[in-house]
Amino acid sequence: MQKIQSKIEYMLFENIDELDINARYLMNEAIKAREKAYAPYSNFNVGAAILLDNNKIVLGNNQENAAFPSGLCAERVAIYNAGANYPECTILSIAISASSSKHKVTNPVGPCGACRQSIAEYEHKQKQAIEIYFMGEEGKVVKVNALKDLLPFGFDSSFL
Repeated sequence: MQKIQSKIEYMLFENIDELDINARYLMNEAIKAREKAYAPYSNFNVGAAILLDNNKIVLGNNQENAAFPSGLCAERVAIYNAGANYPECTILSIAISASSSKHKVTNPVGPCGACRQSIAEYEHKQKQAIEIYFMGEEGKVVKVNALKDLLPFGFDSSFL
């Protein structure tokens, strides 16, 4: 038996103003998308903005449904939108922002497990890492260089 320690590397920014101009713009687009989320059950709004290699930005926000779990997270709305409308493009980065109507969200909120798996699929498909930025509604912003930093033992088609 071996004991193996895994480490991840990420950048932690004090706030959105510390991001470079392109990442800040993308995060502001995610915030705008978050404000349009349909989340009457959880009262937890999430917005995502994806930057493609053709410089287009694709948006998504969470869409809830009374028949749980029929809704869909912001990240998957955005990534499937990008895949459907720009299948030839490479996804360069994703920005995610979350808020709650119940309390102020000041800690970074990363993608859920299902969204991590979906992002992993696109990284595998395009054979290129996707930068991921995430935050609450204010405060610190986390940046990882690739999905594998959030999901080190990911599953993809190479296992099939």
